[in-house]
Amino acid sequence: MQNAKMNIQERTFEFACRIVRLYRAMWRDRSARPLAYQLVDAGTSVGSNLEEAEAGQSKADFISKCRISLKEARETFYWLRLIAATNVVPAKRLTSLTKEASEIVAILTAIVKNASKSPRR
Repeated sequence: MQNAKMNIQERTFEFACRIVRLYRAMWRDRSARPLAYQLVDAGTSVGSNLEEAEAGQSKADFISKCRISLKEARETFYWLRLIAATNVVPAKRLTSLTKEASEIVAILTAIVKNASKSPRR
């Protein structure tokens, strides 16, 4: 289980780095700035909340922080879809980032479900 946790933590960190790079590129277009801000806010929160979960004071705290991370991942997925659909950034450029967001949502969903159903320690 430790390797899986490290994997998702590293993935969310790299994901955040990619989001920051996209944010910088979008920032040049004044009309895209509101979307860029929403994207960077949600996209960088995924990993930071997951890091907080690791330091959770209880299992309930761990689950709560993971749920917040999942919520932020879903929001990031939404912003990426909207940015692509409105051609603020060409959809082709966002394909791998949107795919990664979707995979992170799936992984975090599984973590929350598994942690929620396992017996209390």
